[in-house]
Amino acid sequence: MLLLIGACVDQGCLVYEYMENGSLEERLLQKNNTPPIPWFERYRIAWEVASALVFLHNSKPKPIVHRDLKPANILLDYNFVSKIGDVGLSTVLNSETGSISTAQKDTGPVGTLCYIDPEYQRTGLISPKCDVYAFGMVILQLLTAKPAMGLAHVVETAIDNGKLIEILDSAAGNWPIEETKELALLGLRCSELLRKDRPDLKDQVLPVLERLKEFACRARESVPDFQSTPPNHFVCPILKVCIYNLELPSS
Repeated sequence: MLLLIGACVDQGCLVYEYMENGSLEERLLQKNNTPPIPWFERYRIAWEVASALVFLHNSKPKPIVHRDLKPANILLDYNFVSKIGDVGLSTVLNSETGSISTAQKDTGPVGTLCYIDPEYQRTGLISPKCDVYAFGMVILQLLTAKPAMGLAHVVETAIDNGKLIEILDSAAGNWPIEETKELALLGLRCSELLRKDRPDLKDQVLPVLERLKEFACRARESVPDFQSTPPNHFVCPILKVCIYNLELPSS
């Protein structure tokens, strides 16, 4: 989750940690000619976002539903570590047991078109499965870098016709087709129209993403030209070199 640093009451604003690489949406679209995100980093980002959602959904004493998960609200730091922001629409479920299967009635559907749970739109019932639907759309966009509108149908059709490779974001590098197909199918399961057909995030989705993340980490280490860079606060602003051992005067 994005770290809240402080607030300004007079100006009515919140101050969050600075995320050097902007939003996931900006990077997928390569705005301002920014370099693309490699496929192995996208695998890791999917796992990080799912982990954050599991944390929210299992909050005690009551689960929290984000309600507006989308690439624009997933921010990337200097090392492309992803964090979820914009919690303005988040809801704490009024559950006595704190069960993540709980649903409650809302006054009216809110969120962003294409990421709103269709069942929530129809019934007004909020559930953690609302976030699962949006997360499924995020997975599909991580793979294709395409707009969310009608994307599930595009991906499903491509898989059925054996043409998944044709719709993947080629800027991400050479996708491992079998693992990527598994991730695409997981995204489709998460974005099922009916909540009962969507997998449990903690018990069914996260273990798959954990395994795919480990696979991606091994692939990342084999890329000779890819090197992670240290965060800005480890780099000397004058010499522009990494500070390994910082010595402070005793007095």
